[in-house]
Amino acid sequence: MKKHILTYALFVCMLGSCSLDGIRTFNTDYFRVDINSKGYIVGMWDRTKENRNFSPTDQPSPLLALYNSQLKRYYYPEKASFSHGKYRLEYENGSVATVKLEEKDRYFKLTLEKLENRDGIDGVQWGNYYTNINNLLGEIIGVARDTSAAVGYAIGALALDDNTIGGESRFTSETGAAGYIAHTPDPEKYPLPVTLHEGQQFTLGGDGINDVAFYNRKEPYYRMLYGNTAGVDCNGRINIRYHSRDRRKPNLIYSPEGVPIQQNNEPNHLMRQAVPGVDYIGSSIAFWGSPDSIALMGVIQNIVKEEGLPYPTFQGKWVKDPTAFMPDLLTYGGLYDSIPSYAKQMGLKVISAYDQGFLNPDRANGGYVDGKEEQRKPFHLSSGDMSHREFADWLAKDGLIFGRTTITNSMSPGTKDCSPIPSDSACIQHRRHLTADLTASDTLIYIDDPTYMNEIACWEGHCKELNMVKIGKELIHYLGVSDTKPYRLLNVTRGYWNTQPSVHKKGDNVDKMQVTVGWAYQGLVPNLELQDELGKLYADMAANSGIGYYDLDGQEFLFHSGFGSYSVKRFFRSMFERAKELGIPDIRFTGATLSEGSWHYQSIWNVGGGQNMYDADKRLWGSTTSQGKDLRDVTYANFFPSSFGGNFPITATSTVEQYEHIEATAVGYGATYSLKVGQKDVESCPQKYAIFNVIKTWEEARRADAFPTHIKKLLQNPDLSWRLEKKVGKDGWTLYQMENGQKGRSFDLYPKQQ
Repeated sequence: MKKHILTYALFVCMLGSCSLDGIRTFNTDYFRVDINSKGYIVGMWDRTKENRNFSPTDQPSPLLALYNSQLKRYYYPEKASFSHGKYRLEYENGSVATVKLEEKDRYFKLTLEKLENRDGIDGVQWGNYYTNINNLLGEIIGVARDTSAAVGYAIGALALDDNTIGGESRFTSETGAAGYIAHTPDPEKYPLPVTLHEGQQFTLGGDGINDVAFYNRKEPYYRMLYGNTAGVDCNGRINIRYHSRDRRKPNLIYSPEGVPIQQNNEPNHLMRQAVPGVDYIGSSIAFWGSPDSIALMGVIQNIVKEEGLPYPTFQGKWVKDPTAFMPDLLTYGGLYDSIPSYAKQMGLKVISAYDQGFLNPDRANGGYVDGKEEQRKPFHLSSGDMSHREFADWLAKDGLIFGRTTITNSMSPGTKDCSPIPSDSACIQHRRHLTADLTASDTLIYIDDPTYMNEIACWEGHCKELNMVKIGKELIHYLGVSDTKPYRLLNVTRGYWNTQPSVHKKGDNVDKMQVTVGWAYQGLVPNLELQDELGKLYADMAANSGIGYYDLDGQEFLFHSGFGSYSVKRFFRSMFERAKELGIPDIRFTGATLSEGSWHYQSIWNVGGGQNMYDADKRLWGSTTSQGKDLRDVTYANFFPSSFGGNFPITATSTVEQYEHIEATAVGYGATYSLKVGQKDVESCPQKYAIFNVIKTWEEARRADAFPTHIKKLLQNPDLSWRLEKKVGKDGWTLYQMENGQKGRSFDLYPKQQ
């Protein structure tokens, strides 16, 4: 009788997703998690086959941690109870969290509904969710991938609201990780030298200014980081973490904090602005696991669509769909008569007018970059010069769009929000006050508090020419502050950047400005509210001037207000929502960086170029620097298209064989690139039409999803050469392996049935 009672009790527990030791089990189609009675994940299982527990036995994962930034202390759950789809988590400090856990078909949705006794808790953190996967680190979107044939499984998470961002609560600056870490994707193939250990951090190379020189570690066990949403422990095991912060009050941060970026660029202090109404209550993530082969299109896409996350499309496909990847044209030489014809013959859709230089976003023009009457005509053609709008309309007849390179949110000198009348909504690092009146010519400027005023205005680049304060509507350059009372600014230049020297009164605000970097990038950084308006301006430029593509140089300036990916998400949300209001297509863009905040919105990352990215002659990812290898590893691990950057100009010496290799490698790795085209050089090429046909043939087959995984792996082999030919009179292609210029073995390829 006792045996029957025990059996019945076990059966009841199984129905209730629990066990006798207090562990509860939750399931999706592909993933199972076990959570113990303290609120820790102790089991992560692949439901598609018998497999190991991906949760390390020595490192359980807290469902939700709390953080007190004043004490620099985490609080972890000590007791957990589950009822009616919700967890009640109790903590040592007396806090009680209510977390809703929803079992979806392909992911778990976790939402913080309530936190009682929240005094001192200014941040919450999902995880860290520890795994024993040690293969590919997806530090941007938060994913641990084992791509081996034996395992082939991935575990990850996605933020479901803008205030939940990748990273750990303890890094209050939220700039995100950078530099390198030691992490090998394959300990047997690429063992770490005895002088290194997993997770060891290193700065970027170079002088801290030249971005090409940043990339200086070619060995495969050096991994550049572009985020902090996943990390590795001393054993190389990958963990995942997201966090959310109470942003309703201002706070002093030291930025960038805890991450080595460049040796000569010291962090500095910033009083981060308050954001009314933005709190961690409601923070939500999707937690998922699945076979790696279906993770992007079968799971992540499902989360994005079901949860209403940004879902930009290009040519009718989600921009993360590998069949949507394609090269764009990057112009040089200033001639445009034949450029659209080149694009059509190659089957490409985007022309980036890189030879037009930087387009500075300026709210004064209302999105009419050539003036409302289109009086400027910067595009030169033999038939007559064109404005942006006229050029866009001309291209649209053939289904083409064009783009410009901008400096993202840099408010450059001469634009509405910088000079000659700077905006009161520019981002400030610190607010001090005058302790004496100023005439319009005084250079003795006395302030009440020198704290942090001797720091150069921005950690990135440390450009002294951008160190300034704003008093009223006047910008004033200075370098240094006196050591003793009465404190005064040193080396003062009044009326900086063509602002008007003015009279100021004792007690007036002295605002130390947050800035970008020097050279052509120089400008003021907007606060969050003004940055929202700049995001809308980009949509207005698309609507009024026909720009359908942006190359956002200086994209890292979105971090300079101190909000990390929260700032990035706000900027792009304002841009894309305005575009939707105006009834224009999703904006395609690349940029100087890639982050958790931009991942959903950003189509491609065609950064850098030339032999730094991919050397087609030597068939190497970065023959002069490690940039190509570094960015390839970052993008591939984070389910994002890799890139060759701006590359492969068609010139008098270009050959068909070169572009067969370029396209084969692009398809094999899922890479895009900006094909450099200068009209004079293209016209000098004897094989130009054959090269156009090569690119068109490969790109049509890629778009038709004609390359199975085993073929893509072959295409990645730099020792092999290929030729792709369209089948005559029917759908499909024949892929030939070329040996000494002759066709060898062949593979029949066909469009994948949707």
